[in-house]
Amino acid sequence: MTDRIEWVRANCRLLTAITGEFTASQPFAGLTIGTGIHLEPKTAALLLTLAAGGARVIATGNLSSTQSDTVGYLRDRGVRVMAEPTTDAAVHDTHLRAILDERPDLLLDNGGDLFARYLDAPYPGLRGGTEETTSGRMRLAPLAGPLGLPVLVINDSPIKQFAENRHAVGQSVLESFLRITNLMTNGKRAAVFGYGACGKGIAANFRNAGCLVDVVDVSPVTRLEARLDGFGVPDRADALRHADIVITATGARTVIGAADLGLIRDGAVLCNAGHFPDEIDVPALAGSPSVTGRADGDGGISTFTLDDGRVFHLLTGGHMVNLAGPRPLGNSIESMDLGFALQARCLEAIATGAVAGPGHAVVPVPAFIDEAVATAFLRAHGC
Repeated sequence: MTDRIEWVRANCRLLTAITGEFTASQPFAGLTIGTGIHLEPKTAALLLTLAAGGARVIATGNLSSTQSDTVGYLRDRGVRVMAEPTTDAAVHDTHLRAILDERPDLLLDNGGDLFARYLDAPYPGLRGGTEETTSGRMRLAPLAGPLGLPVLVINDSPIKQFAENRHAVGQSVLESFLRITNLMTNGKRAAVFGYGACGKGIAANFRNAGCLVDVVDVSPVTRLEARLDGFGVPDRADALRHADIVITATGARTVIGAADLGLIRDGAVLCNAGHFPDEIDVPALAGSPSVTGRADGDGGISTFTLDDGRVFHLLTGGHMVNLAGPRPLGNSIESMDLGFALQARCLEAIATGAVAGPGHAVVPVPAFIDEAVATAFLRAHGC
């Protein structure tokens, strides 16, 4: 794993350049940055960049995605990590609260977990921070007033939307499906729930892999967009009845639940690409009287048997399919280099006072940061 992390760091050209700059400028000198984000090799590159800028970095992970080798790598390099691989929400909560007990000056959040808990017991000195995801922005937007601090939403950057969400998530979800199942996609029908940036990328990648792709979305305007992009847009019941592959990417909860068991096609494969592991309501599915058996394999595939003889398969227990299960790789290195450069620059802007005040609570990345990161990437890649 150390070789893999070094490979990742060597290919994060933006973070490498920022690390050199931060080593000289020390924008985080004397500050503590508390982070709650997937702990995997690309995240290690980001956290070490922040540490190079003088920060005391204290880190925890997310449900189901913490990689032990990454934890050890970070600890060996002076990052305090309060995390272990877990799918237990109570254990995860303990780790998050341990981060906040240290009273960080800045928070790097993923899913709104840290900021939501901060509001349970606010402390003086928090300057603000960043939120990585759509799910976190949806959670924190109603809390912008009580927060009253700059919280820059990385996911609302156009760079994050097209580079990571559309291109990289689409690619990594397809790659993970193929790696975990070893099934052919050609000629199968896939139903993608949610046609935001991630859903668009997933739909495009599965179509490119030979699938017939339907899109399900609650917005008629978005359904029209999907139709004009060349996808089927049946109602959700028809989409489920005909889907060999079902992928959720909405940011919402209970997108697929026990009420849908009568619709799921025999042999269908279900997986989730959303941040939280409840887009597919696995406890409700498993607890339904219609389910007569469940077999959990060690390769990330669970098979459910229904009382009428049908079976369906669930990947990675409903957790993020591209960051859970066997040998999770997540999004491409270059896409995460872009997103994490946005993270580093946003935290720098808050630490130095370039972005300040309640008017920046739960808002997109400022345009000047987007433009600087885009320019740096193009130059680094010889464009």
